[in-house]
Amino acid sequence: MATPSENLRTGFSDPVHAEGRDRQRSSRLSSVLIVDDEPGILGFLQKGLSAHFSLVEIAADADAADALLDRCHFDLIISDIRLPGRSGVEWVAGLREQGRMTPVIFMTAHAELQTAITALRAGASDFLLKPFRMEQMQTAVGRCMESQRLQRENFLLRRQVGRIEEGSGILGSCDLIQGVCEVIKRVAPMPSTVLIQGESGTGKELAARAIHRFSGRSGSFVPINCGAVHEELLESELFGHAKGAFTGAVKAREGLFSYADGGTLFLDEIGEMPLTMQTRLLRVIEDRSVRPVGGNRETPVDVRILAATNRDLKAEVDHGNFRQDLFYRLNVLSIRMPALRERIQDLPELIDHFAGTIAADLGVAAPRVSETELQRLTQYEWPGNIRELKNVIERCLLLNHQLTQDLPGCSSIAEAGSPGGEEDLLLETVERHHILRVLDREGGNKSAAARLLGVSRKTLERKCQSWGVHA
Repeated sequence: MATPSENLRTGFSDPVHAEGRDRQRSSRLSSVLIVDDEPGILGFLQKGLSAHFSLVEIAADADAADALLDRCHFDLIISDIRLPGRSGVEWVAGLREQGRMTPVIFMTAHAELQTAITALRAGASDFLLKPFRMEQMQTAVGRCMESQRLQRENFLLRRQVGRIEEGSGILGSCDLIQGVCEVIKRVAPMPSTVLIQGESGTGKELAARAIHRFSGRSGSFVPINCGAVHEELLESELFGHAKGAFTGAVKAREGLFSYADGGTLFLDEIGEMPLTMQTRLLRVIEDRSVRPVGGNRETPVDVRILAATNRDLKAEVDHGNFRQDLFYRLNVLSIRMPALRERIQDLPELIDHFAGTIAADLGVAAPRVSETELQRLTQYEWPGNIRELKNVIERCLLLNHQLTQDLPGCSSIAEAGSPGGEEDLLLETVERHHILRVLDREGGNKSAAARLLGVSRKTLERKCQSWGVHA
């Protein structure tokens, strides 16, 4: 089996991570905060959970727990319901209103139905009655962490519904695209921010996904198009919000930075981000912590930032449309995705790949592209790049057209003699146009064209000879 580096070197980046290994690694790197006023319970849980968490902290009351939360982020909270001062339920409800959505397991020695209902309404993920065995707590912890992981995965899947993946990796064998693959291989393991530049449709998100796959980060790849979210909602989308932070914020919500914790956040079309948001983003990148809208506490995050743009950000800086300090913070490492016209020798490989995958999705036969048609496709400028190529192939399959039919300046042999004026309305001209179109569709195969036309091959050859066509 090829290693990830070998896969990327060939331009096909589809490494498969073992889900169980990642889950185990993610759990071992987690942190837990235990809050209880009984020293015996604190010692019991701290000892029993140390083998499953890299960080186990204890607190005797809500105030001490708040002090620990201000210092570091916890992936799980285990709290007694009855605490001195504020109760555990009141304390957790306050955390939720501030935008802290850390999962919570409540403990209590009082087996009352109303107590359980109150705890669940406060946002408890699980509920244990004292006394309990360590195996019971470990089961509850595993269930809670797995539920949290599934919630985040489901959130990300809902964001990507309907999105068609552009193949399994970066296709192409030309020197330009191989150079991109080599750069990705070098920068992927680094924590530095990366700015991916290039025209629209060149595969900037594909490059970002490849960087994430080869980074070794256990968290998720979370993409957002900065130009597709309204300015007033972008801050909440990225950083989350506390309950009541603005009209309609009936409950607190985590932002994309939290969902990308341990993974990668991809800021597509970063050049479209408003200046006010650029200031907040710069601070988050530098401080490595986020504060929800309306919240009063910052939460540390471990997020690798990738950004992409089809604009000239240096020119945007000169015109005052983009912050200079943010530009230099993002442009630590830079990757330029080449336009399709710059890597036109990859066109046959790209056509074969997209024609095969799209035809399979539509349940139709893949189109056959003649050498003549391919030659005309290589002469086209492709202003929409690979995205335009995919759309042309899909339209061709849906309408049973030639790939060159709707592209400006890519007329086929048949179209060169197509009827235009009144003098071209003669039956002989229409017949010539139709026969040459069928012949071109069949790649110059006269036997196949003759069968489709319902004439003999000799008849077709005679007509082509009279028109001076030898394809």
